[in-house]
Amino acid sequence: MLMAEAAQYRRFRAPPDDGQKLVEPPRPALGSVVARNREHLAGIEYDLQGRSLAELTASARQSLVAQAVAYTSRYRNISGRHLTATRSGAPMILSGHQPQLVHPGVWYKNFLLGNLAAEVGGAAIHLLIDSDLCRSASIRVPAGSLQAPYLESVPFDHSAADVPYEQRFVLDETIFTGFAKHVSHLLKPFSAKPLVEELWPLVLDRSDERTLGLRIAQGRHLLEATLGNDTLELPQSDVCRLPEFHWFVAHLLAHLPRFWAAYNDALAAYRVTHHLRNRAHPIPDLAQNEGWLEAPFWMWSDEDPHRRAVFARQRAEQLDISDFHGHTMTLTLSADRDADLAAEQLAAAAGQGVKLRTRALATTLFARLLVSDLFLHGIGGAKYDQVTDDIAGRFFGFALPEYASASATLRLPIVRAVTRSDRLRDVRHQLRELAYHPEQYLGSNRETPAASHLLAKKRRSLKIDKTSANALTRHQAILAANAALQPLVAPRRAELLRERTEIERQLAVDSILSSREYSFCLFPREHFLRLLRE
Repeated sequence: MLMAEAAQYRRFRAPPDDGQKLVEPPRPALGSVVARNREHLAGIEYDLQGRSLAELTASARQSLVAQAVAYTSRYRNISGRHLTATRSGAPMILSGHQPQLVHPGVWYKNFLLGNLAAEVGGAAIHLLIDSDLCRSASIRVPAGSLQAPYLESVPFDHSAADVPYEQRFVLDETIFTGFAKHVSHLLKPFSAKPLVEELWPLVLDRSDERTLGLRIAQGRHLLEATLGNDTLELPQSDVCRLPEFHWFVAHLLAHLPRFWAAYNDALAAYRVTHHLRNRAHPIPDLAQNEGWLEAPFWMWSDEDPHRRAVFARQRAEQLDISDFHGHTMTLTLSADRDADLAAEQLAAAAGQGVKLRTRALATTLFARLLVSDLFLHGIGGAKYDQVTDDIAGRFFGFALPEYASASATLRLPIVRAVTRSDRLRDVRHQLRELAYHPEQYLGSNRETPAASHLLAKKRRSLKIDKTSANALTRHQAILAANAALQPLVAPRRAELLRERTEIERQLAVDSILSSREYSFCLFPREHFLRLLRE
């Protein structure tokens, strides 16, 4: 069923068990979803500033595949299936993620992408979302020993100000070059022959690439080829230079007041359903400022690579665009005007170094509407793109094609005894009982004169009917009796405290060794292949 007809705001949860996968809709149904989405799109009549949806979709797909083939062929062989995709009108299966060293559950999605595209005879394109900020140049790696592990942050470059991946370059080649050796050394007690030893030479061979993210992504994509995965890749920055993308942007800007309202209304509906009071969740509303409306884009330049929100205002046949920090442009555009001139003006601005990039929801809105028959999300994307569905329904008046979500859980192949967290709850409960009901744990001490005297005092206090007048005195008497009994249960308390400390230590060890968030490059090849075989 199409997303608009499905139950709203479905829950997507990471698989709890090692080696377990999540694919929703289920993997056997995805081929049918692709066919249904293609039929759905073919039946939509919609005008985008003088071009029909069908016309713009056909052109955008041809441009996207051509760009992805050109980009990928710079470093990797292209299969015949992808070379003929532009001419055959083949299905388009897309996914996307930042160019990071992701965990295996995210990486699994890339292989599902290639597998599904092969099944339906289509093109598989993974978008590198390089318009997102590069907030870290390190990964967490378990270090120490199996008995006393700890987490170490291992850098692959110097830290730097947060800028988009598109603008983030390698700052220290020495750190970058030595990354794999550093990781492998730390991992020796935990993982033999981690994939980083295969990955990093491929990454280092991509030294002709400009940015940190693309060097890592191309090395990872080359590694995927050795694992039999057949996909294309393309940076989102290249997508944002396509002529059809400029036309799409012009259409949203031409109707920005209506899109602005649809965007914020969809977020409001999400917050009401999920009882969210913080207007920053799941993402902030689009703002307004003295006649300017915020649009779902970022803007920056090479000279000033700090991305900022985009605002626009309409003046007759002119649309002003600004980030309020020196980047401005004026488009010849209005709601009832074709977008040909505005698209040319956007392309001209891009040629002069002004970088207009989609934010998250607008990124998948473009991808799902114009260039894919199925978009594969991870858990986070699947959760929040339900808002995109609502925005599209309010703005376009029809449902977007259905998307799918995929993830997996894989833990490092470490043989260890699993500590039961329920035992910790039992120990904590007993310690509380020792404080408030020590009489239950007196054992042979119960018969001593001192214990008998204290127990009698406590029983007398408990038998007193509590009133507002005596409540404090009664409570203090019970506490005093409990405190006086504590030396008699001290050995049991010491035993429980030792057990609690040991269980907490073991659980901390388990938390480090069993995390599903470690980068795929920490895992041995054969261990990761379990996900592809099972």
